[in-house]
Amino acid sequence: MQYHWLNKKNNNKLIIFFTGWSFDANPFNFLKCEDYDILILFDYNSLDLPEIPEYKEYFLISWSMGVFSAYLVKDKLPKFTKKLAINGTLCPVDNEFGIPEKPFLLTLKHAEKGLQAKFYQNIFQTDEEYNRYLKTPVKRPILNRVSELNSLYERIKNTKLIYEKYYNKVIISTNDKIIPTQNQINFWSKNLNPKIIESGHFPYYNFESWNEILCI
Repeated sequence: MQYHWLNKKNNNKLIIFFTGWSFDANPFNFLKCEDYDILILFDYNSLDLPEIPEYKEYFLISWSMGVFSAYLVKDKLPKFTKKLAINGTLCPVDNEFGIPEKPFLLTLKHAEKGLQAKFYQNIFQTDEEYNRYLKTPVKRPILNRVSELNSLYERIKNTKLIYEKYYNKVIISTNDKIIPTQNQINFWSKNLNPKIIESGHFPYYNFESWNEILCI
């Protein structure tokens, strides 16, 4: 796992953010940190965590495949005041509760080509959002992102379906082209009342700050 301190100013509160597959910290630099320190985790080729300093209060935000990955390392994470899942489930490849298996396997098979073509366009709801992303795109090497998806799939195959209540807040987008909106609702509505927002898989351009995300 790689990490990036988006903000590290000895604040009392730390947000730990687990990104989605193939992302890094670069597309999130626009979000205001305010009185939070922000630690961004990405690249799930391994699940080795960096050292996490001591804070008075911790908050977890996980997105997409990061929702599953954060759960896998939950015993090594601090105790959180709030644990927020955004557009992801604990059954990330599943015909009812995640990405249906057939399109996921196609993505896996053609990952290198897809990352150079339309994958990132499908992340966003509008062309305007996609063009905004292109100004601060992911910088990781393509092959690193491809191997990450293979690593994720191996973990998914070797993990029994998880229904445990871990997260206490869920945000789901209405127009998610990556993880079908209804599948996310199917998973979370058993234990929680998800907050539904008008957006694509990448909802962050709807917000100005990390605190706004936490408080939605």
